[in-house]
Amino acid sequence: AMLDPDRGLSLTIARVVQRLQGSSLHSQLERQARVSLHKPEIKLESLKEDIKDFLKTSGWEKKLQNAVYSELNVFPMPCHPAAPPEHIKEPLAYMRKAQGSWEKRILKSLNSMCTELNIPLAQKRPVNEQKELLDKWNEMGTDEPDLSLFRPVYAPKDFLEVLMNLRNPNYENGEQPSFKNHLGLIQVPLKVKDIPELKEDFSELGLNTGQLGIDDSAQVPPEFFENEHVHVGQKVLAEQDSAAAQQYVRQGCPTALRADLWALILNISNQPEDILYYEQLKSNVIQHDLLVDSLIYKDVKLTASNDDYYFVFEDYLYQVLLCFSRDTSVLEHFTYSSATPPKSYIQGKLGMEEYAVFYPPNVNYNSFILSVAPLCFLYHEPSKLYQIFREMYVRFFFRLHSISSHPSGIVSLCLLFETLLQTHLPQLFYHLREIGAQPLRISFKWMVRAFSGYLATDQLLLLWDRILGYNSLEILAVLAAAVFAFRAVNLMEVTSLAAAEAVLADLSTLKVMPLLQIFLFATVT
Repeated sequence: AMLDPDRGLSLTIARVVQRLQGSSLHSQLERQARVSLHKPEIKLESLKEDIKDFLKTSGWEKKLQNAVYSELNVFPMPCHPAAPPEHIKEPLAYMRKAQGSWEKRILKSLNSMCTELNIPLAQKRPVNEQKELLDKWNEMGTDEPDLSLFRPVYAPKDFLEVLMNLRNPNYENGEQPSFKNHLGLIQVPLKVKDIPELKEDFSELGLNTGQLGIDDSAQVPPEFFENEHVHVGQKVLAEQDSAAAQQYVRQGCPTALRADLWALILNISNQPEDILYYEQLKSNVIQHDLLVDSLIYKDVKLTASNDDYYFVFEDYLYQVLLCFSRDTSVLEHFTYSSATPPKSYIQGKLGMEEYAVFYPPNVNYNSFILSVAPLCFLYHEPSKLYQIFREMYVRFFFRLHSISSHPSGIVSLCLLFETLLQTHLPQLFYHLREIGAQPLRISFKWMVRAFSGYLATDQLLLLWDRILGYNSLEILAVLAAAVFAFRAVNLMEVTSLAAAEAVLADLSTLKVMPLLQIFLFATVT
């Protein structure tokens, strides 16, 4: 149910106020206002206005604006007041049901692993183990435990199978008129954008706009654009305005400014209380041993140590992911995610809430690792790295691991990718389909990992600039389609899935921005 705009606005305001009331920003603002009372320029007869002016000139108003902007970016628009809470999570019942059974399957897999290996989901570590872990916290990578018995809970292709089997029960055998000519693997009727709409949404990527990541734009000599862009970026940082930063990064971030600009967009300032919170998570890791710790360990070993770019960050990856698996603040995001956090209890304390351990919603740590690793290039301070990752997860990455109808959700991205290919490269699409190489079988893993581990790092960061700039993951599907378009000539020659995979096996030489530009703005529609 849609709301009339005024009603929607007042509900949004009420919700933002409610969420900010308990925050540390709220208490800082109150403290500042009290301090200001002693200043000579604050007059009793114009008290309210004077305090407002003081908060403005001292930079606190900006901080408040950024906090509001951050709330609006993360939380969905309010539903009708009468709508049940599960509608906020996911409006379509069949999607909620599919997500529920996927979660059960994951939990079952975890539980059966516990039974087989005879280890609990969670237990307290003996004191000597706690001390040992604390001593080697910064070099966990040197450990070589035997993890041969632990197996990944699921692989991307298992998840793809689940998405391929999704059906809207209201339509028997593909009766929906506009949809029956969709020949991809995804068979649910969601509305996805066509190229004209994408061009409009991503207008700043157009051929006449300066871009970082394009070396030979005819319009603007790249070095001229770059110098000017750096200059503007420094101004944006000086202004400390999240909305301006988000607009700015649509044209790419200069390398030297990226860490600060991303932190500004995500409204992460690494206050003392944030550092304290990270330390608390760390002490929870030291005290309790979770089954997922071994899974994280195994995945980091498999993923990072085999990757030329990421192996140097192995110790950071353990720290961030182990803390993430203990972080209950992440649970807030389940109010607007189709997922529901699984819960287990510390051994022997079943049903006692203070002993409940919430399992991270998604135990496919392999994808998590690949979403933390690129951030390690930008942030070297563990608590800041941690907060940036957590914010990226609750804004974006969780959508790649849960079943929902959201335009940035993985189901919509798969459908957008298939629709773009079928519409704009029909010959290629039909050819690959005929030889049993459905394109989505190849591109799914790229999208589910937001291309991390596939593109060269500088290119990946240019892509993620745009995810932050547009507050959307749709660009992942556009890039996946653009890669197929770029390799179309070679793909037309292949005669098997294995051969098609070989053509697309190495994306590390691709340049993201020219591919996106050509696909979006030079494709004849």
